Amino acid sequence: MMLKACKKEEKMDRGFQKKFKFEGSINVLTQMMVDPAATEKRGGAKNLPLRRGEILDVIQFTNQEQILCRNSQRRYGYVPRAVMLPL
Repeated sequence: MMLKACKKEEKMDRGFQKKFKFEGSINVLTQMMVDPAATEKRGGAKNLPLRRGEILDVIQFTNQEQILCRNSQRRYGYVPRAVMLPL
């Protein structure tokens, strides 16, 4: 069962690298929390769905407005910096 889960995670990581044109290994820089006062949003093509108080792994600080993150279900996407709080 563990082998099947590892292969699934590897496949999701390869899909992420292809979709976001991400080079190199995936390293977590830090963890941040979605602001509990923020409005919940559905994800889009490259945006991560937001849930209040959720802890996200930061993969890359892309620009002044967005951060590339991963949630607990190993889904990747962009999140606005305005709704993120440091832990």
